[in-house]
Amino acid sequence: MTPEEQLLWGRLRANQLGVAFRKQQALGFYFADFVCLERKLVIELDGSQHAESEYDAVRDAELTARGFRVLRFWNNEVRNNLPGVLERIAEAL
Repeated sequence: MTPEEQLLWGRLRANQLGVAFRKQQALGFYFADFVCLERKLVIELDGSQHAESEYDAVRDAELTARGFRVLRFWNNEVRNNLPGVLERIAEAL
């Protein structure tokens, strides 16, 4: 995991938001950085390599078609505003 994924995982694990998350979970042909299967919520952390990525758009569309909601955060959001990221995740749950 990237340092940002480790930072966020430290706040998602052990039902700290009231639901269970899994990390690096296979969903069909894709792996989600984090997923709450109970609420069908996928969380992805992106670095600069994801800027304007068609792959991400196709992947998100397929996961959405399977009933998942996908939240994407930039790595710098996690580093610089973890409370805000957690608030957006809690709202989505």
